[in-house]
Amino acid sequence: MPTDSLPRSLARTRRFTLGAPTRPRPSADGTTVLFLRSRGDTDPLDCLWALDTATGAERVVADPAALGADTGIAAYDTDATGRLAAFTLGDALWIADTTADTTAPADGPAEAAVRAVPTAVPGPPQDPRPDPTGRRIAYVTAGALRVVSVDGTDDRTLAEPESEDVSYGLAEYVAAEEMYRTRGHWWSPDGTALLVARVDERPVTRVFLADPSDPHRPPRVLRYPLAGTANADVSLWLLGLDGSRTEVRWDRTAFEYLTAAGWDAHGPYAAVQSRDQRTVRTLAVGPDGTTRVLAEQRDEHWVELLPGLPARTAAGALVGSTDLDDTRHLTVDGEPVTSAGLQLREVLGTDGEQVLFTASDEPTETHLWTYRPDTGLRRLSSGPGLHTGVRNGGTLVLTTRADGHPAGRSTVLREARPELPLVSHARPPAPAARPELLRLGPRELRASLFLPTGHRPGAGPLPVLLDPYGGPAMQKATSGGLWWDLVSQWFADQGFAVLVVDGRGTPGRGPRWEKAVYGDKAGPVLEDQIEGLRETDRLRPGLLDTGRVGIRGWSFGGYLAAYAVLHRPDVFHAASAGAAPTDWRTYDTHWQERFLGHPDEHPAHYDEGSLITAAPGLRRPLLLVQGLADDNVFPAHTLRLSRALLAAGRPHEVLPLAATGHRPGDESVVENLLGLELDFLRRSLGPAPRMPA
Repeated sequence: MPTDSLPRSLARTRRFTLGAPTRPRPSADGTTVLFLRSRGDTDPLDCLWALDTATGAERVVADPAALGADTGIAAYDTDATGRLAAFTLGDALWIADTTADTTAPADGPAEAAVRAVPTAVPGPPQDPRPDPTGRRIAYVTAGALRVVSVDGTDDRTLAEPESEDVSYGLAEYVAAEEMYRTRGHWWSPDGTALLVARVDERPVTRVFLADPSDPHRPPRVLRYPLAGTANADVSLWLLGLDGSRTEVRWDRTAFEYLTAAGWDAHGPYAAVQSRDQRTVRTLAVGPDGTTRVLAEQRDEHWVELLPGLPARTAAGALVGSTDLDDTRHLTVDGEPVTSAGLQLREVLGTDGEQVLFTASDEPTETHLWTYRPDTGLRRLSSGPGLHTGVRNGGTLVLTTRADGHPAGRSTVLREARPELPLVSHARPPAPAARPELLRLGPRELRASLFLPTGHRPGAGPLPVLLDPYGGPAMQKATSGGLWWDLVSQWFADQGFAVLVVDGRGTPGRGPRWEKAVYGDKAGPVLEDQIEGLRETDRLRPGLLDTGRVGIRGWSFGGYLAAYAVLHRPDVFHAASAGAAPTDWRTYDTHWQERFLGHPDEHPAHYDEGSLITAAPGLRRPLLLVQGLADDNVFPAHTLRLSRALLAAGRPHEVLPLAATGHRPGDESVVENLLGLELDFLRRSLGPAPRMPA
């Protein structure tokens, strides 16, 4: 059994995900489930596997090591049947016959089952998508959308970029990061045409990201739409294999965001959103590029985009969402079909007239549900945890994240057949996290409390560490047993009482809760952290030493940590802030303007949340941690805050992480960063009591 410390295990196992099955996908007839998985808990090379749902036997379809690659398969796509899979390895495009009955050796598939597809132009292929009939593959190289036959012949360009800042077939930055749209081309069902996004980034601000640890390397040049500046110009085109080219027409001045698109048996469709994000329209696209409105949503703050929407059933019923009386409902042809209090999270797909989705009636849990017009609603998951799934051809793969399984457990369910597990090689976390889930105060704040292993009631007050994210789009206080629970438990085992509070703005509690942060992403969130601390102290008298309270966080959580010591030093006595966005104007349009409006129209929303303008008020120890290769929260955020603190004569510490992006991936960085944070907190708050062995 591995005896690594938790920081080392987190690093070596990539937060306990290596070896776990991911991206399960049943075939159209339900007889096979494809999935990705590496061969061990420290092996980063994901292989493509196939599970026989009749026998439970699994076999490797494509093994990168056997194919001479030094990277794993990150993603794949299939034709409509699931027989043909396409993926990239290195600079090559590969296809695999997932149904091939081979007698391959254990270390790799037979040569005929998987092969490289020769392409006519140099450069790595991106986002390969087989057409539904399995005859051709569309892919992007150097911004051009190309199509090649599966035998490697007839490789040709369908759309060539007009300049180096134009691309066809890929999602732009804000679509991929903020809208759940990670792709930019969609095949017609008969494989004769594609719906394609054209992205012109020439209007977008250029930023330069240099690596100070390598002065010989030129800086990366990124097109990044800063809040209040121009977005990419995104349009849609119908491109036929016969060379036809038709622009899809809608009012792109009023609706500049393309939030979703697709092509099903009822034709191509798209969803578009206004710049202020208060209106979303779902459009049907005609063969001549004209559009008609299928549905429209409006909201006085913003229309919340959900993954998987819009969608249509086999009969053409439009699947969407609506917010009514503080519940986010699933809708079918405009009619709500879910009950009050059940908060829609995500639509996972349709199978015939059946809609598969996730929803929460308790925010610490997410369950898998199905809706059919003839039978109504049915919950498919049970027990605490975060449940999700995928269904096709009568086969359901249910994945549950719960205590002890941060990467999830996946089970294959097929009517009248025994359950089958998708075997996981992921390392079980040790020691396990032991959070106590709480409801705190009048707002019933959901929270997790972590105490040291072996802590005895009455043993004396513990220094407190708040460990939130706290902001929109993410929860930490759940029953999902995710990796950050293990980090909170590790800090608790160093002698802290660790408290995680999900306050206003976090998802799963209804539209009013989420939108309580409109115009002020910091004030209500900080109020809820303080209320959570005080209510925990009231519920557990004598447990918390409220004279020694630290706070740590990353990304928005890092912002919140720094904001806490700057604005409430009477409550918070030290903060560790990682990758903290210190100035809202230096973040992207779609994310910031959703909550704060346009900075030209609402400058106070941005100014009042700035850490830089608050810097002269620092009175408590503050550690700033920043990846110098972070292209999400640029190093300029931390450097500008540090400059403002220095100008005001305020002592602070800065820990730069060379060649590190928004989430540290280097094993030594991941392993040692927690120890350095712990040392800072101990120095700043005083030593925690030594726990019994």
